[in-house]
Amino acid sequence: MSRRVAGFAVGVVFGVTLSWTGMSSPEVIREALLFQDPYLYLMFASGLLTAAIGIRLLRARRVRALLTGEQISWSVEPPQPRHIWGSLLFGVGWAISGACPGPIAAQLGQGIGWALFTTAGVVVGIALFLRTRRPAAVAG
Repeated sequence: MSRRVAGFAVGVVFGVTLSWTGMSSPEVIREALLFQDPYLYLMFASGLLTAAIGIRLLRARRVRALLTGEQISWSVEPPQPRHIWGSLLFGVGWAISGACPGPIAAQLGQGIGWALFTTAGVVVGIALFLRTRRPAAVAG
């Protein structure tokens, strides 16, 4: 299986899961951001717990990537100012639009037309980032 086919399959499963759990619903997102319903945060917590256990298991077994056979490795880096500013910008955009990139794709797949405006905002944001980034950021 090629990387593109595998990536597409994972994306489809992710989008279906987002739609099925209601995480692409602007109402669910709004209620979470207003601290009216803990559903979204409980879903995030379950995902973090699952990932933490999975990472520990991968690290203990020294597993290789399924498609490439490369050793799976990662490094931990302390938070930097770019992480703080990026998370703040992400949070503001999420609050204004009622979606982050995953749900935007799921919303488009569900035929929610106004998700096109959010997609346009993401494209403009990426274009601005690419225009303003330093050449050193490409290598790192």
